[in-house]
Amino acid sequence: MNQDQAIALYESVADITGKMLSAARNSDWEGLCTLESDCASQVRMLERVESAATAENTKKGVLSTDLTDATRLRKRTLIEQILADDREIRHLTESWMAQLSILSNRSRVERQLSMAYGSHQAT
Repeated sequence: MNQDQAIALYESVADITGKMLSAARNSDWEGLCTLESDCASQVRMLERVESAATAENTKKGVLSTDLTDATRLRKRTLIEQILADDREIRHLTESWMAQLSILSNRSRVERQLSMAYGSHQAT
């Protein structure tokens, strides 16, 4: 794996997580799900590339990757951005899930009350 390939994959993941955050902020849950699938695909590819690089370095007896200081800093910055986006996405989705839970429970209670007491209307 060369430096450019690794950085390109990290940039792709960062771009997708940025779009995911935008979708979550706009309550675009379907868009978020689609982007999440795209992100997972990129992460799997990144894992394969990083794993292959580690195996190659081990075979050569090299302890670290071939990243320059500038590339290592760029990689770190991208990872920090990805993690920050992920934290905010989780916060937004957890709030949404809590609202759904409240609505679901309210609906369940209303159904139970309706079944228990029927829908008697005054005549």
